[in-house]
Amino acid sequence: MARVVVVGGGYGGVTVAKGLDPIADVTLVEQKDQFVHHAAALRAAVDDVWQEAIFMPYSNLLTRGEFIHGTVSQIVGNTVHIFGREPIEADYVVLATGATYPFPAKYSSAKSVVAKARLNQLHENLAGARSVMLVGGGTVGIEFAGELAHAYPDLDITIVEKADQILSAPGYSEDLRQEISTQLAELGIRVITGSELAFLPPHNVGELGHFHVSTCKGEEIEGDIWFQCYGSRANSGYLAGTDYEPMLRPNGTIRVGKTLQVEGHAHTYAVGDLTDVPESKRADAARQQARVVIANISSQIAGETPEAIYEPTKEWVILPLGPDMGASQLVDSEGVSRIVGADQTTEIKGADLMVSVIRSQLNLP
Repeated sequence: MARVVVVGGGYGGVTVAKGLDPIADVTLVEQKDQFVHHAAALRAAVDDVWQEAIFMPYSNLLTRGEFIHGTVSQIVGNTVHIFGREPIEADYVVLATGATYPFPAKYSSAKSVVAKARLNQLHENLAGARSVMLVGGGTVGIEFAGELAHAYPDLDITIVEKADQILSAPGYSEDLRQEISTQLAELGIRVITGSELAFLPPHNVGELGHFHVSTCKGEEIEGDIWFQCYGSRANSGYLAGTDYEPMLRPNGTIRVGKTLQVEGHAHTYAVGDLTDVPESKRADAARQQARVVIANISSQIAGETPEAIYEPTKEWVILPLGPDMGASQLVDSEGVSRIVGADQTTEIKGADLMVSVIRSQLNLP
């Protein structure tokens, strides 16, 4: 049977691995020992019950294939090199290593027990804090502010955004900004825009320790704990110095064609945050890309030409502010966007933030 190595066990990687498992010899290589449901990570940052819910084992994902908990050092052609193991010769390689992001939106630890210990410490630190500063007024900073406000109603929260408005990246409508701004004000969250910090606090992110900082315009901010809510970077360092390096863009993403084949490599595909597909990086987009890759590798295995095409999805924005508030920017079939409020936002994302959907995909009860 054709041998497929999927590098990365996030939303796109597990979808590809599970989809090809019936027809190929699939190996899924992932640096973390458990799947991490990052879409619910900010809820887990403030709630110790959710802390357990976002970590899920890979043990039931594949019926025939193999899961390897390991770190890929490099890929040369279709040969996958893993630290401490013999190289794997593959017929097809799927790159699905995603992107890095500051804690607690994502976790860098390879061991779930270490990540959980860090979350436990964060919960203790937040319980001892009276005020928090979030640097970055994009979706992560805003969503985290909502989670903090719900879990710690007496906590003073400040968002600092260097742009002139929150949600400053392209694609967000003014109506969405207005609705979110109104809800942030209702929650008593201070929002400072139009100036970056003159200097960062002397403490690490998530560490309890009182500080005073100011913006370049002179606005003073006092806090007990702070978080960096910006700084996503494609996780492609293992491709440096290989024949894939010329395909990397300056931001670390890799060039793919409409079939999601890496440019110049007919038997290598990429999905998710790693790709240079011009759309926001979302779990649902990664899964849709994965379905295109499944179809195309299936065609190649059958001796046919890969013809499935990926078209960037409609830019829906689902932005909860805790379990009871939030707003979403939806796009209808004619491309017209509309804003919906808290009730529909909660309904779309689900009371369990799609934990049950992910558990089903991983074949877990």
